[in-house]
Amino acid sequence: MDYGAMMVNKRTNREPMAVSGLALGTVQSRFPFTFSNQARAMTIERIGTNQRMSKIVKHNGTAYLCGQVAKDTGGDIHTQVTGMLENVDELLESIGSGRDRMLSATIYLADMADFQALNEIWDNWVPEGEAPARACVQAKMASPELLVEISVIAAIPDA
Repeated sequence: MDYGAMMVNKRTNREPMAVSGLALGTVQSRFPFTFSNQARAMTIERIGTNQRMSKIVKHNGTAYLCGQVAKDTGGDIHTQVTGMLENVDELLESIGSGRDRMLSATIYLADMADFQALNEIWDNWVPEGEAPARACVQAKMASPELLVEISVIAAIPDA
């Protein structure tokens, strides 16, 4: 579809708007944007892929990490949070990114009683002034020994 051809007049026309004789301002009668005739490349790179998921999916300068848990799932919350964040570091470094390039993190806790312990480790791990958007929720984990899991979205530096 040629979206550029749809936008014959690229200017935005404004028309007065009134109710019962009162001037309320103007409304736009055309789209305030134009479409390019050139299609953007939509390259998606999947890393560490198996039948169920990919460890990392890269698209348009953004990396999406699969959920990360600690390798040692027998430890307490401190051990699991530390191990989980080490995994995030490894994955981000493998694509030339890092903690300072995180855009968003969603953290899943089996028990919100571990929220303070999580935050103590998190606050020391995240570079000052570089905190991503973050959500932390309580969730029923895939295995009873799992106490915490994280999903991260990060920017990839320009090549």
